[in-house]
Amino acid sequence: MSSDICGILPRILIVSRRTVRKNKFVDFVGEYHLDLIVSYGGVPVIVPRVSGVHTLLNSFEPIHGEDIEACWYDHNDDHDSDGLDLSQEELEEIRRLHASDTSIDKEKDSIELSLAKLCLERNIPYLGICRGSQVLNVACGGTLYQDIGKELSKKCDQSQRVMHINYDDYDGHRHAVKLVKNTPLCHWFQGEEEEKEEGEEMEILVNSYHHQGVKKLAERFIPMAFASDGLIEGFYDPECYNPQDGKFIMGLQFHPERMRKPDSDEFDYPGCPFAYKEFVKAVIAYQKKLNSLTSVPKPLKLNKEMESKRKIIVRSFSLAKNLYTMGRGNCSSKDSELEIGAEFLEVLNSTFFIFI
Repeated sequence: MSSDICGILPRILIVSRRTVRKNKFVDFVGEYHLDLIVSYGGVPVIVPRVSGVHTLLNSFEPIHGEDIEACWYDHNDDHDSDGLDLSQEELEEIRRLHASDTSIDKEKDSIELSLAKLCLERNIPYLGICRGSQVLNVACGGTLYQDIGKELSKKCDQSQRVMHINYDDYDGHRHAVKLVKNTPLCHWFQGEEEEKEEGEEMEILVNSYHHQGVKKLAERFIPMAFASDGLIEGFYDPECYNPQDGKFIMGLQFHPERMRKPDSDEFDYPGCPFAYKEFVKAVIAYQKKLNSLTSVPKPLKLNKEMESKRKIIVRSFSLAKNLYTMGRGNCSSKDSELEIGAEFLEVLNSTFFIFI
C-alpha cells in the first residue's frame, strides 16, 4: 500500500455509539450517515468508543473532515436572568423519562470534545448532527439545557410548546421549524414549499430525538433554524463556511439523513441530503489544500552516468575537507580530482545568481 499522503482518500471521522448485546458492549454507527458520506466521495473512519482513545486521536490522522455531561459546561448562564437550577427530584425524573439518553458516558464526551476542538483549531470541516451539534456548541463555549421540558417548555405558552422526542413514534415524529433567511440551511430547502409572501419565513417539518438542546449559543455561531418554543435547531459559523474552499463548521439538532417517507428511502424533502453533500465537498477541498502543503517532491533518480559524476564530486569535496583539516602535505590527492569540485562550485554559483 502506498504511503504517499496524496493518495489517501478524504477521511471523515465518526465516533461510534455503544449498546449492549449478549452482555457485551457493541459499538455502532447509523447506516444513513455512512451511506451518504460514501455516496458523495468520503471515506468514513469509525472511532471506537473505547477507554483511552481520546489520548490516541493523532493516530487517526490525516483527518479531513462530532448527551453531554453537565460537568463539561456551565449550564448556569450569567446572561439569563431566568436561569433555572434543577432540583435533585427533577433530575431523577429526567433520568427515568430518558433512561437511554441520560446515562453519562465520560469517555465518549472526552473523545468527541477532543475531536471537536482539534477540528476548530485546524479549521477541519465539522458537521455535528443532534448530539454532535451540542458537542460543537459546548466546545466553543456555549451551554445546553439539561432538559428542554423542565427548563424551556415551562416558560412557553401552551401553543408554543414542542415535543422534541416521542418514544412511541420515534422515527415518524415531526415538528415545525422556521428557517432563517440567507443561511445555508434555508438555501438547501428553498423551493420545498409553495411561494411565500414577501417577509414570511420558510417552515419545514423535521424529526426530533433529543431532550437537551442549545441554551446559550457560542458567540462565533449564528442560528439557521428555530422551533416554535425558541429552541435553536441549526447553526453555523459564517466565517468558516465555504465548501468550495474547504470550510464547513455547522451543527444541526435534527437528523436530515433520517427524514424519510414511511417504509421508503425517499427523503421528506430534496434538500435533506444537502448538508452531507456540501460537507463532503468541503472535506475534499480541505484535503486538496492539505496535500498541496504537505506533499514533498520525490527525490531525483539519477541514471548511471549522473550517479558516477555525483560520486566523483562527493570525493572531491571530501579531499578538499582533508586538505583544510590536515594540510596539503598530509593529504595525497591529484589536482584533477580537486578541480572537479571547483568546477561544480562555479556552476552552482552562476545558477544561484540566475535564480536570485
